[in-house]
Amino acid sequence: MSVFKSLLGAICAVGAVGCATADVREQSPPEPVNLNSYILLDRTGSMSNIWDEAIGSVNAYVGSVIEPDGGPDVINDITLSVFDAQDGLQFDTLRRNIDGEAWTEIGADEVSPRGMTPLFDAIGRIVTLAEADNPEKAVIVIMTDGHENASREFTREGVQEVLNRVEDKGWQVVFLGAEFANFGDAEAVGVGYDNRMAVSAGQLSQTMENLADKNRSYAQGLSDKVEFDAEDRAQAEEEDVIQRQTQGRSN
Repeated sequence: MSVFKSLLGAICAVGAVGCATADVREQSPPEPVNLNSYILLDRTGSMSNIWDEAIGSVNAYVGSVIEPDGGPDVINDITLSVFDAQDGLQFDTLRRNIDGEAWTEIGADEVSPRGMTPLFDAIGRIVTLAEADNPEKAVIVIMTDGHENASREFTREGVQEVLNRVEDKGWQVVFLGAEFANFGDAEAVGVGYDNRMAVSAGQLSQTMENLADKNRSYAQGLSDKVEFDAEDRAQAEEEDVIQRQTQGRSN
């Protein structure tokens, strides 16, 4: 009987160790995931009135995208480029593949609005940067307040081809109109309704924070796409922007 009890105890002990090991495995944190964010910011002259807010919204995005949310840790690489045209495309990358934790806030005095809007050329350039990195998951964020009017390197068809390559990789593209609601250029190069949104002055930072949350979910595999819904549009006060632009054209 004592031998039987000893064997039974040994079996239970082994089972307890196995259960404990299983519990440890179940409680182990998930592996970190990677996300590359490429932010393309229009610095043309018409952005002057909202420039401080536009710059602040980029810093707000970084602060939000690195915030833990209980899911897998997201390792962020963030690139910020600005563009305008003065005798050709002026494309400056102010931050290149900066770890979100090491981000130094960009100030409005670091770069100033000027020039015209070579939007297609700038999109082509930012995608070229992304393709050079070739990350598994990437989001390209385009923020502008105007129409294409100065590109020399890329045609509309050329940019559409570039964005088709982005789509084939499973990367995401979002187009934010800063106090701007005419998305003819975005639509023409294949950016659909769910991926573009007008944002009212005063709502840029909140919108970028909300976008950061969506991008984290995309990186974590919780969603396949980054898209704007009715709640996002209400928070961005999109309808107000549309009404103001409609009134402006009728006056």
